[in-house]
Amino acid sequence: MKRRRTALLSLAALLGAALTALPVRQAGADEVEQVRNGGFDTTADPWWTSNVTAGLSGGRLCADVPGGTVNRWDSALGQNAITLVKGSSYRFSFAASGVPEGHTVRAIVGLGVSPYDTWYEATPVLSASGDSYAYTFTSPVDSTQGQVAFQVGGSAEPWRFCLDDVSLLGGVPPEVYEPDTGPRVRVNQVAYLPAGPKNATLVTEATAKLPWQLKNAAGATVAHGWTVPRGLDVSSGQHVHSIDFGAYRGRGTGLTLVADGETSRPFDIGTAAYEQLRLDAVKYYYTQRSGIAIRDDLRPGYGRAAGHVGVAPNQGDTSVPCQPGVCAYDLDVSGGWYDAGDHGKYVVNGGIATWELLSTYERSLHARTGRPSTLGDGTLALPESGNKVPDILDEARWELEFLLRMQVPDGQPLAGMAHHKVHDEQWTGLPLLPSADPQKRELHPPTTTATLNLAATAAQAARLYRPYDKEFAAKALTVARKAWAAALAHPDVHASPDDGNGGGTYDDGNATDEFYWAAAELYLTTGEKQFADHVLGSPVHTADIFVPAGFDWSRTAAAGRLDLALVPNRLPGRDKVRRSVVRGAETYLATLAAQPYGMPYAPDGNRYDWGSSHQVLNNAVVIATAYDLTGASKYRDGAVESMDYVLGRNALNLSYVTGYGEVASHHQHSRWYAHQLDPNLPEPPKGTLAGGANSSIQDPYAQSKLQGCVGQFCYIDDIQSWSTNETAINWNAALARLASFVADQGQA
Repeated sequence: MKRRRTALLSLAALLGAALTALPVRQAGADEVEQVRNGGFDTTADPWWTSNVTAGLSGGRLCADVPGGTVNRWDSALGQNAITLVKGSSYRFSFAASGVPEGHTVRAIVGLGVSPYDTWYEATPVLSASGDSYAYTFTSPVDSTQGQVAFQVGGSAEPWRFCLDDVSLLGGVPPEVYEPDTGPRVRVNQVAYLPAGPKNATLVTEATAKLPWQLKNAAGATVAHGWTVPRGLDVSSGQHVHSIDFGAYRGRGTGLTLVADGETSRPFDIGTAAYEQLRLDAVKYYYTQRSGIAIRDDLRPGYGRAAGHVGVAPNQGDTSVPCQPGVCAYDLDVSGGWYDAGDHGKYVVNGGIATWELLSTYERSLHARTGRPSTLGDGTLALPESGNKVPDILDEARWELEFLLRMQVPDGQPLAGMAHHKVHDEQWTGLPLLPSADPQKRELHPPTTTATLNLAATAAQAARLYRPYDKEFAAKALTVARKAWAAALAHPDVHASPDDGNGGGTYDDGNATDEFYWAAAELYLTTGEKQFADHVLGSPVHTADIFVPAGFDWSRTAAAGRLDLALVPNRLPGRDKVRRSVVRGAETYLATLAAQPYGMPYAPDGNRYDWGSSHQVLNNAVVIATAYDLTGASKYRDGAVESMDYVLGRNALNLSYVTGYGEVASHHQHSRWYAHQLDPNLPEPPKGTLAGGANSSIQDPYAQSKLQGCVGQFCYIDDIQSWSTNETAINWNAALARLASFVADQGQA
C-alpha cells in the first residue's frame, strides 16, 4: 500500500462551538495542561457528547452507551479547542472503566475540524474496576483546533463508560521507544532447507571472531564453528558478525544457535514449513475478497458477511457512480480483492498483484523445479475447489473479473480505458467490517497506467485460462486489445496526486514501463509483430531496470522483462533479455553479500521504502528467475537466503509473516483483521506479510515511537501504524512467489 492517509471521521455535526484556545507554549517552557476540566469535580463543561446519555457520577463523567451501533464513532464524547505545538511532546493520560468489561474505547487526539486528521490514538480494553492509561507522543502539527475524543460506539449491547483524570500535558520529555529485540543471535525463525544456505547474524561489540554452536532440540551440539566479524551494519546501526552453518545438512525441529553467550530463537531444518507457507500466502486472498460472504468452514475464525453488495448499511459496488464531473454512468464493479487494510479496490495495485500470482503459476509450468500441482485444484480450500481448475487461477480470477469490470463502456468518452480505482468517498476508521461500511462508493477517473495494467493482466490471463475456459480467455484477450488501443490513443492521462481522500492515490506520471509490460504480455499471448515491435522499440527494453528498490506497482518494467525471459517465445534478441535478468540477479547477489543481514536490498541513503519487506522478496524473485534460466546454484542459494530476512533474520529479530516464527507480526493495519482493537475480530490470517520498515514513518503512531529511527528499526507492530505495518495484496503476492520457489527447491 502506498501514499495512504488515515483520518478521523467527521464529527462536525457533533461538536459544540470552539472555546478560546490556551496560549501557544513556547519551546523550553514548563509543562502546560491543554485539557480543561479533566477531573469532572463539579461540572461536565466544556465536554461535548454524541449519542450517549452522560452525567457526573462520583467525580467522574459517565456515559450510558446505546447498543446496536456499528462504528466506534457512532457514540462519542470529547473536548475541542486543544492547542498543540509541532515537534513538542505530550503525555495523554486518563482513567477509564467499562461495564460490562471487555469493551474497547478509541481515545484520540486529532483535528477538531475538517479533514479531522488523527494525530495520536490509543485503544485500551477496559475493565469494570477501571485502570489508568498514559501515552507519550510528539505532535506532527501546530494547531489551536485540536480535539481530545473518546469513541465508544460499535457495540451490539448497551454498556456504561466512565472517564476521569483526563490530561494532555505539553512540554514533557519525549518518550524513548526501545523495541524488544530478544536474543542477539538473529536467525530465520521458521526453517532452513536441509541442502540450502544457512546463515545467521550476531549483534556484538566484539571485534575478533567468536565460537558458535548449533544445538538440537535436546540441547546437544550438532555443529560448531567461528563467526566472521562484519563491523558496523549501516542498515541497522549495529556491530555484527555473520554465522554460516550451511555445512550441516541434518533435519530437525526446535534447533537453536548459540554464540557470544546468547541463544537464538528456535527454528527448523526441513521443507514442510515452505510447503505450507506457499499455500497460506495465497489463501490470504480469499479473506480479502469483496462481494462474497467468507465461509467460516473454509477459513475458521474468518467467516464474515459479504462486503459492498448493497445490503444496508453498504451502498454497494453493483452500481457505482463516478466522482462528480467524471462520468455520467454507473458501473457494476463488484468483486475483486480489497487492496489493503481499507475497503478500496485499485486497478494499478490489483494489476501487479494479479500478475505476480499468475506468474507464480506460470513459472511452475516452465521452470526446471516447477510443480504445477502444488497450487492445483483443491489445494487452497476455496469455494471453487473441485472445478478442475488450479486453485491459484480460481483465486486470481476473482480479481481479474473485477479488473475487467473497471473498463469504460463503449460509446462513452475514453471508451476502453480503465477507471483508476473505486473506494469510499471519505476515509473510514478502524475497526470496520466490509459489510458495515456505510460510505458512498465512487469511481475515480480513468488513467493510462490503470488501462495498461488491465491490458497486461488480461492478456496474461488469456493464455493461462485457455486450457480451462476458452470463452473467458477470449473475453480477456478482447478486453486487453481494447485497453491497449485506448492507452495508445490516450498515453498521458494520469492520476492526480491530490486524489487521496478516502483511498490511496497510486499516482504515477510515467506510463512508459506500463506500455512495455502490456506489450510484452500481449506479444507472449498472441505472437503478433505489432506487440513485438513495441517491446523492441521501447526505451525500457534495454534499460537497467533492476534498481535497488526493485519492482512494484509504479515500476512495472520488470514484470514484462521477467516474463519475456521465462515464458517461451520467439522475440528477436531474446537471449539478450535473458542475459539482462542474469545481470540484474548478479547486482542483487552482490547487494546480499554486502549486507550482514543477508538481504538483496540496500536502498539509496538507507531510506527504507513503504513496503520494504516485499521489495526484498521481489529482488529475490529476480535472483530466483536467474536460477530458472541458468541452473546456477548461486542464484538458487541467493533467492533462498533472501527469505531469511522476512522470517526473522533482521535487526528487530521479528518475522514479518503472521503465524510464522516464534515472534511474528500480528497487529497489521486492517479494518477487519482488528483483534487488537476488538477481541471479537481476528488477527490477520496466517501467512500475511507486514509492510516492514519505512524510513518515512508517515503515520502518527509511528512518528510518536520511531523518530530518528535507522533503516531496519523504522517499524512497529501496531494496528495504528499504517505506514509500517499495513497488509496489501501486492506485498503478499511477492511472498507467494518466493515461498513457492523456495518450497520447490526443498523438493528438487
